Amino acid sequence: MQLELTPANDSHCTFARDLTRRAMLPYYREYDLLWIEEAFDEAWGWREQWLVTEGDTLLGFCSLSQDRQALFIRELHLLPEHRRRGVGSWVLKELVSWARQRRLPLLRLMVFRSNPARLLYQRHGFVEMGEDECFVRMQRTIDW
Repeated sequence: MQLELTPANDSHCTFARDLTRRAMLPYYREYDLLWIEEAFDEAWGWREQWLVTEGDTLLGFCSLSQDRQALFIRELHLLPEHRRRGVGSWVLKELVSWARQRRLPLLRLMVFRSNPARLLYQRHGFVEMGEDECFVRMQRTIDW
């Protein structure tokens, strides 16, 4: 696999929004939350947006933000046909490296409580820091 994270631009917003909606709508329904297209589009403008690619093939995208302590994974979604082949693990390893390069001590995310991706994150060293009725907050300490 020749995977890459490449910068997304505004022309990729529709792809990313549709992929996120398809992946997350079952959880939104499960937890009785309202999907708001405008909220996604607004966040697109202030977050870092990255495409997950393999050569010329678009596999998915991830959305990041950062503060003084942590790199936050806001979204990480792959097209269904590219799941369960190590792409998500590769992205997580890359983001650990990015956090290290940015001299940030933590990599953080939130995941729906019922999302099986929790297990992927745990395998990659994320620990659960707390939860509410919908979400689990997880973080991984970055080794220097």
